[in-house]
Amino acid sequence: MLPLTLGFGLLVGVLAVSWYWIGERWLQRNPTEPSIDLHLQNAARAFSQGDLDAAIDHAQIAWGSSPTYGEALILLARALIYRSYEDYNQASDRQTALALTTEAYERMPTDVDIIAIHAFTLQANGRTADAERVLSRALTQNPNHALSRVTRSLTHGATGIHEQARQEALTALTLSADMDGYRALAFSLSDLGNPADAIRAIDQALVGNDKLLALLFEKAMFAIQAGYFDTATATYFRILAFDPPNVKARLRMCELSSILREADTALAYCQQVTEFAPTWADGWYRLGREHYLRGEFVAAKDALNRCAMLQSLQNIPLGERILDCWILQGEVAELLGDCQALLKAYDEYQTMTRTYRLHQTWVYPPEGPAICLDPIELEAG
Repeated sequence: MLPLTLGFGLLVGVLAVSWYWIGERWLQRNPTEPSIDLHLQNAARAFSQGDLDAAIDHAQIAWGSSPTYGEALILLARALIYRSYEDYNQASDRQTALALTTEAYERMPTDVDIIAIHAFTLQANGRTADAERVLSRALTQNPNHALSRVTRSLTHGATGIHEQARQEALTALTLSADMDGYRALAFSLSDLGNPADAIRAIDQALVGNDKLLALLFEKAMFAIQAGYFDTATATYFRILAFDPPNVKARLRMCELSSILREADTALAYCQQVTEFAPTWADGWYRLGREHYLRGEFVAAKDALNRCAMLQSLQNIPLGERILDCWILQGEVAELLGDCQALLKAYDEYQTMTRTYRLHQTWVYPPEGPAICLDPIELEAG
């Protein structure tokens, strides 16, 4: 009986040691692999459902666990870029994506997935020449890399080579018929003057991604280009159904209502924009413009002054400012006979245009605006 008990004990001991060895040598050697795969699956699922916050969270965990895994970075950067287009205050997401891909590209300059997503992110940040330079490396390594072809389509579109942009998008779709390819095709078709075809292409991008707000904004834009105002309106309502506080959709509804000469609706949406986002200059500009069109000049002057002031306080780069906030403010001040407000707006405008060397579109004669001249001097002249 004793030898049997001893033998059983030895067997249990051997199994325990073996299991420990397996755990140490295999399970712990690859402790993150199942977690990475699970987070990537969750990120992809959240992305397709339009939940970009969750997609970014899962992709960040996957990338942080394995910062050489190109698929994780592609998911993370794409989610950040698409989220950056969802509302008025999320452009910094594109810069975050660029910081991530730049660091990865510097560490792994020969990984074709890393090169491609870095080029895609450069292009999204408006650095088209840099994107094309980086992109050539990816396509040299793998001419059939779908994301690289998508990015080349977008860079061609940004530089006005629209037919080549369409061809690149079609090539990308033969390699991988995914959302990015259809989106690139839609932009190329719009640039070629075919917004109705662009809508059909963006609808293909929306298949499986029908809650992705960036694509819905782009569909509405193409619909307006095509004159399909009902489609655009329905699309903006769809965005607001998915994201009720969305400020950007309200601004677009203000603009669309103004185009359709629905003055009361336009004014209501613009007022909502300034209530939801009181520090966003674009909302005050549109509100001021609507008041101006209605002949409500005092209200227009106040809104346009707020637009100009916010841009100055926020140090918006001169090349990105809405100069109409100054020009239209001056026109309203002139209509109201408010010389002081007119000269203030005019002097600020002249300073900006001289500093940035912009083309002058608002110039008074040397003696200044007529409403500011002394009436006695006018009679003498």
